[in-house]
Amino acid sequence: MKKFAEVKALVAALEADVDKFYNKSNSAAGTRVRKGMQDLKNLAQGIRLEVQETKNKA
Repeated sequence: MKKFAEVKALVAALEADVDKFYNKSNSAAGTRVRKGMQDLKNLAQGIRLEVQETKNKA
């Protein structure tokens, strides 16, 4: 559950930069969004592996 909380926090943290990129055409915010999305992808992959491992143990 800790990793899932990290995912939610990361999405919340990116919200301001997403707004700046899409509504204010701030390209630096777009770079931060892309980095955040990559971090999100890595966290999600970690959760997937953890779930699969737990499922296989049961």
